[in-house]
Amino acid sequence: MKLVAAARVRRAQEAVINGRPFSQTLVEVLQDINQRLRIEEIDVPLTNVRPVKKVALVVITGDRGLCGGFNNAVTKKAEARIRELKSLGLDCVVISIGKKGNSFFKSRNFVQVDRFIEGGSFPTTKEAQAIADDVFALFVSEDVDKVELVYTKFMSLVKFDPVIHTLLPLSTKGEVRDVNGNCIDAMEDEFFRLTTKQGKLALERDVVDRKRGECLPLMQFEQDPVQILDAMMPLYLNSQILRGLQESLASELAARMNAMSNATENAIELKKNFSMAYNRERQAKITGELLEIVAGAEALTPID
Repeated sequence: MKLVAAARVRRAQEAVINGRPFSQTLVEVLQDINQRLRIEEIDVPLTNVRPVKKVALVVITGDRGLCGGFNNAVTKKAEARIRELKSLGLDCVVISIGKKGNSFFKSRNFVQVDRFIEGGSFPTTKEAQAIADDVFALFVSEDVDKVELVYTKFMSLVKFDPVIHTLLPLSTKGEVRDVNGNCIDAMEDEFFRLTTKQGKLALERDVVDRKRGECLPLMQFEQDPVQILDAMMPLYLNSQILRGLQESLASELAARMNAMSNATENAIELKKNFSMAYNRERQAKITGELLEIVAGAEALTPID
């Protein structure tokens, strides 16, 4: 299982690294366009920030176990976020992706589940689009006022952390508030920028905090800006969800590789300890039998 995970994690890691620049640039471009549209007071449904009464959480877990605390960390993160939102008086609904997450939410009745989805062997755009369509329908119909993605961020083969990222509405950090005016953004709601450090790939946390009017003043739209955003938002949703699926898969494979490596080392150590204990018992038994034979022989020896 370690060798299989190691063979698959390379492909998953390449997909994560190759997809991050496009996803990050797309978010930045959409942020700039959205800020411009707000200056011109143009309303776009998917970027409309309204008082939050209900939040949808898209929780991504794995389909299999034997990967250490990977699945448990994601479900604990989601459960903590649900309790935090409920403490603010907000309703929650969950879209669960992955068999382990499905089992977790089915066995607990503390939150409403909109949909259960089983993950595939490797994330595809078709799978991400199906999830994006569900998210789009919930937000546009105003069944929910905010959508958050809970997944595991892939840092390296030995480091991966569950994080929360806001999908909708497309807004800067601190803008989304409840009916009482309280900011409900998660503490981990940050963007990760792929950079290089001392010749090696590295990640930097970047909290996006832009001010109105920061986009280029000479920006002009040849087409209706609403049409531009309407065409790009499905691509944005698809890319963000696909990125979350890829990051989670890479983290799961890395966790399984490490877990199986630790299990192999523990099994070897356990076998060594059992062999030593067995040999001691065997040696003690043989020694005891020899002593009995010697004692019996001495008892049968005639006394002169």
